[in-house]
Amino acid sequence: MDADRSTDATAGSLPLPVVTRAQVDQGTRLTHHRHPHHLIVWATSATVTVRADTRDWLVPPAHALWLPAGTPHAVDVLHAGNSCTVAVDTARCPVAWAEPVGIVITPLVRELIVHLDRNPRPGSTRTSVEALLLDLLEPTAGTHLHVPLPADPRIRTIADALIANPADGRDLAAWGHEVGAGVRTLTRLFSNETGMTFARWRTHARMRAALTHLARGASVGATARAVGYRKPGAFSDAFARVTGQTPSAWLPLENGEMTPVREAGTPPVPGGH
Repeated sequence: MDADRSTDATAGSLPLPVVTRAQVDQGTRLTHHRHPHHLIVWATSATVTVRADTRDWLVPPAHALWLPAGTPHAVDVLHAGNSCTVAVDTARCPVAWAEPVGIVITPLVRELIVHLDRNPRPGSTRTSVEALLLDLLEPTAGTHLHVPLPADPRIRTIADALIANPADGRDLAAWGHEVGAGVRTLTRLFSNETGMTFARWRTHARMRAALTHLARGASVGATARAVGYRKPGAFSDAFARVTGQTPSAWLPLENGEMTPVREAGTPPVPGGH
């Protein structure tokens, strides 16, 4: 898809904001593109990842992602379900977030979006609802995990291996034999190039992998084992420290909250054209 495309199916011919809903299939992918207006990407029952500004944002059920206008992003559907996208007019938007921001869809925010969807024509009530919706948006932690990739080939080898297999439990001494560098050198390189210790970087890599497992419906226990934890309790503690939430909060829902979906003119995935 053309990253410079200026028109957008999420906006159509109606005045903004426009609410667009869709059913999305697991495995659907959109390459990098952008929109001329702000977007609220809400996964009502689906789970998607949005890659923007070199970061991967997980959007699980009951969560959403604010995408500022013009932000290049790619979308992957991890778990099938329903989705909703709200296109917001940049000229009348009081939200000043210049970067993607994770947000929680509270019951009140949900009802406001439903109202806008059911009442698409301009009017004083709709204007008031739009203003209240934007005023109630609050950021939440944990919807993205930044795992910076180093440039030095020695620690890049380690990083790539751990991303491919986060359950690998080798310490820096063992990795030093693998890549031909001492523990002190590797420690310094991880700190200088990622801003993290090796242990913290590996934990973040494991938690990002865990988010994907959970979003695809794996149990907490199975996810813990897949990312290198023998005890689910230890995994849950680490997950909570990094994301601020329990692993169960990221498990997919069985049913969406906004059905039936609109079929005509609906984009295939949230945040897409």
